[in-house]
Amino acid sequence: MANILVVDDEHGIRELLSEILNDEGHAVEVAENAAQARGARQTMRPDLVLLDIWMPDTDGVTLLKEWSAMGLLDMPVIMMSGHATIDTAVQATKIGAHGFLEKPITMQKLLKAVEQGLARGGPIKAQGGGGIEVEPAATVVAASLAVSVNDGSLPVFDAGGGPQARQHFMLDKPLREARDEFEKAYFEYHLLRESGSMTRVADKTGLERTHLYRKLKQLGVDLTRGKKSAS
Repeated sequence: MANILVVDDEHGIRELLSEILNDEGHAVEVAENAAQARGARQTMRPDLVLLDIWMPDTDGVTLLKEWSAMGLLDMPVIMMSGHATIDTAVQATKIGAHGFLEKPITMQKLLKAVEQGLARGGPIKAQGGGGIEVEPAATVVAASLAVSVNDGSLPVFDAGGGPQARQHFMLDKPLREARDEFEKAYFEYHLLRESGSMTRVADKTGLERTHLYRKLKQLGVDLTRGKKSAS
């Protein structure tokens, strides 16, 4: 498939991303700092780089600038961070990054970002007049932080645009809990829509079946729910 370089100072994240990408058939090399990333960049010639912003020796944005200045930014680079601001994401995009992944990184977002990066290839080019072509991932970060909610909850909408059983997600809670609740509702919705067919749900959500089963089990989704409703 593709040669992917994962640069992150956290061992657990390197291990998790490597496992997911290896399962997808990619060849993965890991680096825990900028020094190792420079060496891996020369030896493996990656087709795509997942680059953490906050690292102890040289941060990811500085390394991105270095590669750009040396003419080495000939592969798509996706930045990763759990603490970066919109300004940081936009700055990285201006330098040449393809997008931004916010930690904790879900498998679905990771695979989608990698697919888009590999499909596009090469750095983002600046447009005339000082404008830049912003990758959707960076746009999503900006949009999500600009949302205002009156009652502290977020309704789910079905494909027709109407509220789905007035289901709400409370936003006044830790991000991981809120995200898990949304993902559980998301997969339950698709299971109901596809009458419990794992093959069709995998196709709709863009996940490989093994990953889908693992995700549903992790979220505590009732796999028989769609089948019961269809019967």
